[in-house]
Amino acid sequence: MDIPSPIDTIRKRISCRSFDGRPLDDRQKERLRAFFRQNTRGPFGNALRFELIDLTEAERAELKSLGTYGVVKGASLFIAGAVRKGPRALEDYGYGMERNILYATSLGLGTCWLGGTLNRAGFARKIALAENELMPAISPVGCPAQKRTLTDRVFRFMAKSDRRKPWEDLFFDGRPGNPLTREQAGPFAEALEAVRIGPSASNRQPWRIVREGAFFHLFLQRTPGYDRMTGEVKLQDVDMGIALCHFELALTEPGIRGTRQVMKPAFDAGTWEHVLTWAQAK
Repeated sequence: MDIPSPIDTIRKRISCRSFDGRPLDDRQKERLRAFFRQNTRGPFGNALRFELIDLTEAERAELKSLGTYGVVKGASLFIAGAVRKGPRALEDYGYGMERNILYATSLGLGTCWLGGTLNRAGFARKIALAENELMPAISPVGCPAQKRTLTDRVFRFMAKSDRRKPWEDLFFDGRPGNPLTREQAGPFAEALEAVRIGPSASNRQPWRIVREGAFFHLFLQRTPGYDRMTGEVKLQDVDMGIALCHFELALTEPGIRGTRQVMKPAFDAGTWEHVLTWAQAK
């Protein structure tokens, strides 16, 4: 099951914290669950599982005081998932969860990444989270309210959700420090723009991409101390999965194919952490 018009869908996706309270019909729920059933493996090979969680009124009342859930209004349905602890598990979760969110967007539904200060205990019970599994983030899903709440608008302003870093801060040609222009990017410009406008924790956009011929090297520029409060869940690792998801999905539209490689480039990237290299197929 594919995400229709991925570039358009990526552009349409916004963080929605205000829902109108209407329940989804059974057909919408089944379409989401069917997508989850085939979205079970990340690009680094980790197994993923996602579920649609329908909270009762009492459970919603209990969770309202817990972390970032309190800023979500009118939602009773959530996407929650799990990944087994291991190398690149968080990147795989970010990749898979963003695919879910984009598919929901294509159905006209609202979503919002919730992680960080979120207390996951109630949701962990709902999906029977095992000791060797992580649930890095969840998302409400439902019909967006016609008007955002004041809290929603404040959170959006604080996260600078309508602002993104410019190209010259994110994308480079040949080596770090040498900006890659849209014109130089050619047929890859749309995919890179899809990365630029992607969601990230606190909108920090920690991804950096260096093009080297037919290779696109994805790096993480980690914010020092940012993940100190979230324990095993490093949200900027999750962000890198989101970036890779947007890059690869956007390339499917013009039919540009490639392979993933874990080789590190020869140039010195300083403190940037190499995550993956995408190589265009010949």
